Amino acid sequence: MSLIENLNWRHSVKAFDPNKKVSEAHIEKIIEAARLAPTSSGLQQFRVVLVSNQAVKEKLVKGALNPECMKECSHVLVFAAWDTYTAERIDKVYDFTTKERELPKGRFDSYTDKLKEIYLDLPNATNFAHTARQSYIGLGLALAEAAELKVDTCPAEGFDNKLVDEVLALDQLGLKSVSLMYVGYADDARDWIKPMKKVRIPREEFVIDVK
Repeated sequence: MSLIENLNWRHSVKAFDPNKKVSEAHIEKIIEAARLAPTSSGLQQFRVVLVSNQAVKEKLVKGALNPECMKECSHVLVFAAWDTYTAERIDKVYDFTTKERELPKGRFDSYTDKLKEIYLDLPNATNFAHTARQSYIGLGLALAEAAELKVDTCPAEGFDNKLVDEVLALDQLGLKSVSLMYVGYADDARDWIKPMKKVRIPREEFVIDVK
């Protein structure tokens, strides 16, 4: 199937079958799609936390607006972004890049100096707003890859970020949760939205065509 066909196939599942688990191979492909996502300056300012442990999911249920999805899905992917920019984080990425490309150390110093000039004096909240936006690119590609694999998903912003951060100890990693992606297989008997028509605004309203 084409990407457009896959996107027409997918929907945000409202009830998962707790007895059906997604294979490790499929989960890894979904995560790889997120890992390969483009990000501003190639910094990969977010991480994906893979939650498959049922006991951990149960701890997260309290903070979820759709607790049954949290409890019954096969896996939860937590997209978590850098809490701010630091010189160390920027340098680490570009040191790794120069090494992998077999370039001279310091090859990108003029560029990284510019990045530090832009970000390091900004408030942490402003920087987090920027890093969080990068994570949505990864979320989108992960959703598309899952659709290609015919794995059901539901993206979510409706959750208690503070609770998720505490349960997963994200502050110790310098991260803050941004969004969730429930992954599994729909329970057709309870997934009330599945038989409904997919609805999006028409192209003529969606696209502002400047000629």
